[in-house]
Amino acid sequence: MNLKNLYTSTLFDRIITFNDSQKCLTGKLFSEINSKKGSISNLSEVEFKVFSQWGDDGIIQFLINKIEIPNKIFVEFGVETYHESNTRFLLMNDNWTGLVIDGSEKNVKSIKNQKIYWEHELNAICSFITKENINNLISSAGIHGEIGILSVDIDGNDYWVLNEINVIDPIIIIVEYNAVFGNDTYITIPYDSAFVRKQKHYSHLYWGASLGAFYHLLEAKGYSFIGCNSNGNNGYFVRKDKIGDLPVFYFPDGFVDSKFSESRDINGKLTYARGKDRNNIVKGLQVIDVRTGENNPL
Repeated sequence: MNLKNLYTSTLFDRIITFNDSQKCLTGKLFSEINSKKGSISNLSEVEFKVFSQWGDDGIIQFLINKIEIPNKIFVEFGVETYHESNTRFLLMNDNWTGLVIDGSEKNVKSIKNQKIYWEHELNAICSFITKENINNLISSAGIHGEIGILSVDIDGNDYWVLNEINVIDPIIIIVEYNAVFGNDTYITIPYDSAFVRKQKHYSHLYWGASLGAFYHLLEAKGYSFIGCNSNGNNGYFVRKDKIGDLPVFYFPDGFVDSKFSESRDINGKLTYARGKDRNNIVKGLQVIDVRTGENNPL
């Protein structure tokens, strides 16, 4: 690297570090405000954004201050470069220990080159996640038993991977659900170990599972559904022995529909399809009812 590139890189790093510091100071203030709140009726009451895509930083801060969590460890996968994630603020503000997994070598290299990688106890693994390898990926990082948070967001086999995990016992589970699949269904895409969202269907709308599918799975695993973020993409589940006075919902009542529009046409351009128009785009594609195992078209 020549001196010009070195200077540019150093200046860029300093700007990023400064911005992160300012974000963390603001987040810390909002976290302290949240910690003084008693019971809430909806997770939207405690939302704020620091590094999460939406208001999940606030929800997470509220929950970790509300719930006794002895082992302050998180696992998050599908993090890309980790600049926008559910657990980055948790790492930087609360000094938790974490494991992040992403399928891109470039993304993982970026994470390892960041200041936070040596400042905190963070392990980044590069691997394409499947239901066959997920337990080994987690256990090989030295993580097992009870942990604080598991965040699942791989835009594909999320249901099947979560169903397979048995080496950890998270207190809080955050799942990204596909709101296009509806508020009263129990469906997921069929399992495909090589599933890639943008390759499977041009629209980018055919992936993952409905909120009801995750509800069905996690109820059986001993978790209660406490609601969704207000943008309608992340559902929150807490182990029943830790639920306390947190709000508990039947999934259609706590469901939040997504308002963001990320559909694409056959050429990869955004079409901004919304509402029922999204459903029409994926109509006829195959999904599995997780209660019966039946494979049916949407």
